[in-house]
Amino acid sequence: MIITISGAPGTGTTTLARSLAAELGIRWVNSGELFRKIASERGVSVKDLNRLAERGPEIDYLIDDAQKSLAKSGPGIFEGRLSGHLLNADLKVVLKTDLKVRAGRIANRESKLLEDSLAETRVREESEARRYMKYYNIDIADLVIYDLVVDTGKFDERGTLNIVLAAIRSLKQ
Repeated sequence: MIITISGAPGTGTTTLARSLAAELGIRWVNSGELFRKIASERGVSVKDLNRLAERGPEIDYLIDDAQKSLAKSGPGIFEGRLSGHLLNADLKVVLKTDLKVRAGRIANRESKLLEDSLAETRVREESEARRYMKYYNIDIADLVIYDLVVDTGKFDERGTLNIVLAAIRSLKQ
């Protein structure tokens, strides 16, 4: 079974993907972690790597190819902004919530001021939106491809997990 988990920064995709993988006993592939690893290896910030990635598709394509290859090798939870667009999944989930809530979560996680997190999140999302449109012709704000949309501002972590688990149990085999 292939399940994709997508969503903007701070929506809780990592929390959900980690919990789902543990609950279902299958692997978890995190494209955001791969992106952060590339940034670290190149000695640049995620924001700077986003800027570099706007100049050419090579970085995105590296991550895409890794996800596609791993998806062919067996079941997993695939977490990433474009995972739902790239993979032929049994269930495509997207998480959403208000920008200020997301920025607050990021600020708490990274020990930043809310104002700084809000500004950085806006810049990052604008960069990613431009990049995805330019290289893939994907409007990341269009959620029509997803089977399930969950507002994590309305549900806590356990509630979100339970909603997705219920959807998985309800899938036609």
